[in-house]
Amino acid sequence: MADLVVSAKEGLLCVPGDFYIDPWLPVERAVITHAHADHARAGHAHYLTAAPGAAVLKSRLGEISLEALPYGKKIVHNGVTISLHPAGHVLGSAQVRLEWHGEVWVVSGDYKLDPDGTCAPFEPVVCDAFITESTFGLPIYRWEAQQKIFDDIRHWWRRNAEEGRASVLFCYAFGKAQRLLNGIDSVVGPIICHGAVSELNRIYRESGVWLPPTLSVSDVSNKGDFSKALIIAPPAAAGSPWLRRFADYSDGFASGWMLLRGARRRRAVDRGFVLSDHADWPGLMRAIKATGATRVIVTHGHVDIMVRWLREIGLDASGFSTEYGTDEDDNVAMNEAVAFKESHA
Repeated sequence: MADLVVSAKEGLLCVPGDFYIDPWLPVERAVITHAHADHARAGHAHYLTAAPGAAVLKSRLGEISLEALPYGKKIVHNGVTISLHPAGHVLGSAQVRLEWHGEVWVVSGDYKLDPDGTCAPFEPVVCDAFITESTFGLPIYRWEAQQKIFDDIRHWWRRNAEEGRASVLFCYAFGKAQRLLNGIDSVVGPIICHGAVSELNRIYRESGVWLPPTLSVSDVSNKGDFSKALIIAPPAAAGSPWLRRFADYSDGFASGWMLLRGARRRRAVDRGFVLSDHADWPGLMRAIKATGATRVIVTHGHVDIMVRWLREIGLDASGFSTEYGTDEDDNVAMNEAVAFKESHA
């Protein structure tokens, strides 16, 4: 039987269904796993996404022709049965289950197995073929319990406040910021969010996700006392005029890439907090095993290493070339990861 999904110049193509999953070039029909910019592009004629992520997708792409599908509900297009299942990555993230002539394929998008309070937890989906990410597909990537990271951030924030400094925490505006807010509520001081974060906070709250009270910069005076504040901002705000109003501050960055010292040095931040919305190496292995798939296709990340390992444990493994993970910050960190790997070869 011919492959149900192939890598085409536009993106991942479901051949019999004549639609694409997370395409990077404009197409007629696109199934979107989640609203991060490398997976959700503008210009498609029709979009299908999981219902919990519809509002985020609209906020990022504007007026689009969008069908929102509840998790687990099945629809049929050109004979292919499609359903979306939680990926545990960010609000509304989904794995795409495709069934055709009795064969089942799952396209994972991005995912993590560790549950958090801001999105539906990862749901293993039994399949014949599993298309998996490999963003952190090296054995060195092993995450500590998220509560320890939240505690570390809270202690850092409290110490800065005691020393009269604001705490600026850089993180991705969609997903990571809300996960942090959901996990580190504290009485240390006010929490101030960059505008890019505040808009997404609104959508999360309207979706029923609990977040602590936060302020925007417009809510406070430029001459206010920020010494006890925690400021949540996207990486692009680093070194910008927006930060000058906070005067003396200590800065940190929350990302899985902070496991690498080179990435922390490149960011030139005071603290790195290792917190990722992607699966670590053990998580990737557990997810693949849980699908029961005998065929695994690896995308964006450390494809060659993952493929070699999966073949060694007896799976039919190969890779797809994709344009996922092309965010500038990811490229910087990927270079750091390659340098680390080469220095420890």
